[in-house]
Amino acid sequence: MEALGAIVLILGLVVSVRERKYRMMWRSTESSSNLLAGALSQLVGTAGGIYLSLELLFSFLKIPEDLFYNSVFFVEPLAVISLLLAILQPFAIRAWVRLRK
Repeated sequence: MEALGAIVLILGLVVSVRERKYRMMWRSTESSSNLLAGALSQLVGTAGGIYLSLELLFSFLKIPEDLFYNSVFFVEPLAVISLLLAILQPFAIRAWVRLRK
């Protein structure tokens, strides 16, 4: 089951980076030399910002930290949640743009 989750996460990363790269290509007026590096840095930056926000929210609401840490995974659950939200973010933007039209 963990292997399936890892495969889905990797496929999500690839598709999300591809979507970010495509959006950067059309949004930018100048030709960027490496869109892949820019898309990866955006993904990591977004995931990091979401992770910090979730940590601050849990700290502010005084939610116990061991609430999620009883899982069998070796990765912190808040990090996985923030990464999943960062993966879904470009698709949410695409849906929002299509709804506004």
